[in-house]
Amino acid sequence: MPAKHTLRYLPVAQDDLIEIFDFIAQDSPNHASSFVEKLDKRISLLESNPLLGRVPRNTKLQEYDYRVLIIGSYLVFYVIHGQTVEINRVVHGSRSLDHLI
Repeated sequence: MPAKHTLRYLPVAQDDLIEIFDFIAQDSPNHASSFVEKLDKRISLLESNPLLGRVPRNTKLQEYDYRVLIIGSYLVFYVIHGQTVEINRVVHGSRSLDHLI
């Protein structure tokens, strides 16, 4: 059984999840809660399989060893540091990513 990694959310990634919740909650608070739980559950899969996400196409992101996990329309950007998976951003795929990462 592979060693478990520790997940660590950067404060900006935590803020991203709050923004996602707030945006969806404008229409449906129940859906917002279940959707953010779904995101969190899928992200938690990185604890046992940190290579689950793919290497991004953007060469700048590749230089910094980013990986991206796609969950529906959302992109989870993360970096693996030893036994820690650092969640850097959780953003909608339609957003411009140039200034986010």
